Amino acid sequence: MAEVLLVPGSCHGAWCWHRVIPALAALGHSARAIDLPGRGADAATVTLDDLAAAIVAALDRPTVVVGHSAAGYAITAAAERDPANMAALVYLCAYVPVSGQSLAQMRRAGPRQPLAGSYRLDAARTVFSFDPARVDDLFYHDCPAEDRALAARCLAPEPIAPQETPLRLTARSQDLPRHYIACTEDRAIPPEYQAVMAASVQEANRTALPSSHSPFFAMPQALAARIDRIAGGLSAAGRGDMVAPVPKG
Repeated sequence: MAEVLLVPGSCHGAWCWHRVIPALAALGHSARAIDLPGRGADAATVTLDDLAAAIVAALDRPTVVVGHSAAGYAITAAAERDPANMAALVYLCAYVPVSGQSLAQMRRAGPRQPLAGSYRLDAARTVFSFDPARVDDLFYHDCPAEDRALAARCLAPEPIAPQETPLRLTARSQDLPRHYIACTEDRAIPPEYQAVMAASVQEANRTALPSSHSPFFAMPQALAARIDRIAGGLSAAGRGDMVAPVPKG
């Protein structure tokens, strides 16, 4: 059994993992999801270090930490802050930081900009949200209607400052076992860009799901099975410095 912490991406919260947590429990794992800071009145003042601190504070034992989308930066920043209780980092159709660059810089450097025109900034330009008319097509085109409705009720503004903050990488994060799960039907982060970012992860630890940007809704059982394989590989390797290959598909 593994401890698993599920970290949501932009504008999402712990609510988006409601199908994955029981699927992981059925496989024998203890899974939890957290809300990152910045979803309330504090949004304008939240920093990338605040996100990292919240993740570190949620860990009290060796844990597989899964970051979705923008949370690729948050989980890496958390590892740079304190990797002691991190058994592995799993990037789920996520940004894998390039040292010295911010998430916003990486997004703008992508081969396509499918999110262009979907952002809605507040008057002070401190938080953003997504155009409600576009979220289904961008994030949830293959997801159940009830989950699209859940997202419509729960999506919250996202602080801008953490995504404009460069992150310097060291061995604290880079020496951890790292995995990438790409989503080949993603309409938010181009799959070809995910492949570029995944190249920083050893080849045996790269895999893919035929899903939209929201596999936690579209295929929670398959996602849980993939996390289960990652956790199993860590267990087989003992200290976690050798990870069993994860089959594709």
